[in-house]
Amino acid sequence: MDGIFVINKPAGITSHDVVDAIRRRFNTKRVGHAGTLDPMATGVLVILVGKATKLSDSFMQRDKEYVATLFLGKSTDTQDSTGKTLETRPLNGIEAGLVRKTLNSFLGEIEQIPPMVSAKKYKGKKLYELARKGKSVPRKPCMIKIHEIELLSFNLPEFVFRVKCSKGTYVRTLCESIGKAMGYPAHMSGLVRTMSGEFGLKEAKELDAASEKDLRAV
Repeated sequence: MDGIFVINKPAGITSHDVVDAIRRRFNTKRVGHAGTLDPMATGVLVILVGKATKLSDSFMQRDKEYVATLFLGKSTDTQDSTGKTLETRPLNGIEAGLVRKTLNSFLGEIEQIPPMVSAKKYKGKKLYELARKGKSVPRKPCMIKIHEIELLSFNLPEFVFRVKCSKGTYVRTLCESIGKAMGYPAHMSGLVRTMSGEFGLKEAKELDAASEKDLRAV
């Protein structure tokens, strides 16, 4: 088997769990993915099979699109809803216009410090493995690019926005930064990857339903 599966990753499992499921179902060892999704996140996960695994770097370089839910007024130690609360603050005078203006201020190239809850490595160890042990290590800021960002719905304390961004963008960190720009603690309370490169959510297959006929040539 050689090619790619476009899977709609369900919530509650890791990207590696999806890789393992594909390995078992199709009895093939050479399987990888092109861009990690957190366990709480759902959406497009590109799975590379056989010779397609050699194209991993190419697929990883492509832009991504997400629909994120931001909870305003509370920050957590993981920057998402799975973490412990660090700070809360009551909301006052937040209107949709202010949110739109703040979102637009993030367009273009920006610096972002990778979160401790990420798959980036420090001295050979993944950051999230260190975070689980209560450790925090220095991380260098990375340049990312926000191509498009727009408010989709506004229902405080949450609002939903769409963002198209370069590889290496951490949406949880973006949510926290958006909150800070508005003067409030914030965290990401939901995330769906709607596009990975040219592959969209409409063409993604449910993990349990994927079959060999869904394998795409590359």
